[in-house]
Amino acid sequence: MSSSDSDLQSRLNAEQPHSARIWNYWLGGKDNFAADRAVGDQVKQVYPEVVQVARASRDFLGRVVRFLAGEAGIRQFLDLGTGLPSAGNTHEIAQAVAPDAKVVYVDNDPLVLVHARALLTGPGVTDYIDADVHNPAGILDAAAKTLDFTRPVALMMLGILGNVADTDVPGPAEIVAQFLAAVPSGSYLIVNDSVVTAETAEAVRTARSGGADYHLRTVEQMNGFFAGLDLLEPGVVPTPLWRPDPNTTPEALNVYCGVARKP
Repeated sequence: MSSSDSDLQSRLNAEQPHSARIWNYWLGGKDNFAADRAVGDQVKQVYPEVVQVARASRDFLGRVVRFLAGEAGIRQFLDLGTGLPSAGNTHEIAQAVAPDAKVVYVDNDPLVLVHARALLTGPGVTDYIDADVHNPAGILDAAAKTLDFTRPVALMMLGILGNVADTDVPGPAEIVAQFLAAVPSGSYLIVNDSVVTAETAEAVRTARSGGADYHLRTVEQMNGFFAGLDLLEPGVVPTPLWRPDPNTTPEALNVYCGVARKP
């Protein structure tokens, strides 16, 4: 066993629930442990809608990446807090539209790293950074080995800012600002996260009692992440309502998203 594999194994704590693995469980995946399933089930009991939220967020990933790689002409993606791979990953969607698209994934779950190694064997240009979103400078430095930061980049922040507390240093607004400062005009910011309601607040309290943390924000706070950017229609809206696929009848959920272009 190499030293890197040994370090990976030591970090892989099956007794500690992790948001990426809980999310994987809600999506029907098998890359999770008993601790993750226990918290996932506890949250589902008080907030059954969470499974719909997980699926709606995954569907949004597909719609927004197809838009970015297609209509918007983006060829570089920095996917922060990517989570565990499942059908329709960012690189698969982007490179199906534009084979020359480059994708860099970022996550700090050791199990995600194990799966990411398999993803990197595909024909497209894909990389993975094992890092925490609280370190934008380190992530940007590593991502620069694959991405050209003189050209537009899509900053994908789907479900990651909820893992950052307002009291953290850097906090969520500063993290967003640091990443935006590093990318040129024509880049995009994509944010998707649950918003605070009585139901979601109870779900978070339940998750915290089981050892998994999350931080909810208001719709107004989510809008604040896009300050100074050109927010695309329909604005910051319930995720299923962002440019839904034709012939679908989406329903609003307590998860919101927005897409904006850096002028």
